[in-house]
Amino acid sequence: MAGELQGRQVAILAADGVERVELEEPRRALEDAGASTELLSLHAGTIQARKDDLEAAGTFDVDALVRSASPEDYDALLLPGGTVNPDKLRVDAGAVAFVRDFVATGKPVASICHGPWTLLEAGAVAGRTLTSFPSIRTDLRNAGADVVDREVVTDGNLTTSRSPEDLPAFCAAIVREFAGAPATATGPR
Repeated sequence: MAGELQGRQVAILAADGVERVELEEPRRALEDAGASTELLSLHAGTIQARKDDLEAAGTFDVDALVRSASPEDYDALLLPGGTVNPDKLRVDAGAVAFVRDFVATGKPVASICHGPWTLLEAGAVAGRTLTSFPSIRTDLRNAGADVVDREVVTDGNLTTSRSPEDLPAFCAAIVREFAGAPATATGPR
């Protein structure tokens, strides 16, 4: 995985409570494949990471605020999970609008574990086949998604995965899917 994503700009949208491994491992896979990543969040500074939702797991530096970001600046979007992270994102109008607008561009979007909660809030799951952590599958079904129990599912521009146990398959899939889309981003401001 070297060079497939050269010149690609990938937005990672996360907030306090992000599951560390679900941000860190996909980010590493994307960067190892040549992508540039930018962490967007709700506030400047750092966001708190978690391990298994309960244990503190350090911080990540925020590169830009989601309310100031534009989908045209990025070629792909990553939505990591953790329970608290997407719960914070889905009640923030700016984050929801960014995700809704990003999905509408047709550019690739990847989400793991509880991350699809934000896709649900953005109105992006109806009629789509997805997977997720088991505890949010009813929410996704109620929003019109066809939910399946597989390690990775790609439906159009959406790639989803169930949990940290699926990270090897998820990372390989997002590099493949992100590489298959044309590089069109104008780049971060």
